[in-house]
Amino acid sequence: MSPASLVGYTVDATDSDASAYLEWMTTRVDWFDDSDAPQANSLAPTANVIVEDDDGRILMIRQTGSGNYALPGGAMELGEAITDTAVREAKEETGYDVEISGLSGIYTDPAHLVEYTSTGEVRQEFSIVFTGEIVGGAARLNDEASEIAWVPSATVDDLPMAGSAKERIGHYLGDSIYLG
Repeated sequence: MSPASLVGYTVDATDSDASAYLEWMTTRVDWFDDSDAPQANSLAPTANVIVEDDDGRILMIRQTGSGNYALPGGAMELGEAITDTAVREAKEETGYDVEISGLSGIYTDPAHLVEYTSTGEVRQEFSIVFTGEIVGGAARLNDEASEIAWVPSATVDDLPMAGSAKERIGHYLGDSIYLG
């Protein structure tokens, strides 16, 4: 099945693990330079990967809980290099094997917070965004992604997504490494 044929497919999230994950994801709130934001109480390094195909389309997932589109990525695990985080998360969320090819940006804005209302955790942003290429695997839906999409870069800004994802893609398309 080609990546384009997966658009519109939904994941069956009826088992208890998927239901618990969906409940956790729907309690995420992104705060951007907001005086009403809660105080950060944690910092978790994360990695994302931007994969662009030969037709100028960017690989994205549609998050099961929020319905927003996002770049594949997630939190670093103990004993893992940050590039390995990006590769692992891309595989988990899309089914594709990705090889890291470069750096797109480092994001550490203390005014960007992610609140998980179900746990009380409020993370300060710390994300490294890499560029990558697909070297294997096949598109596969999972409990984190209800859709895997190849989105033309000219229309990516029209999709529902967190402001941080739009910012990161904008920096990538601007063709310079972001440090901030």
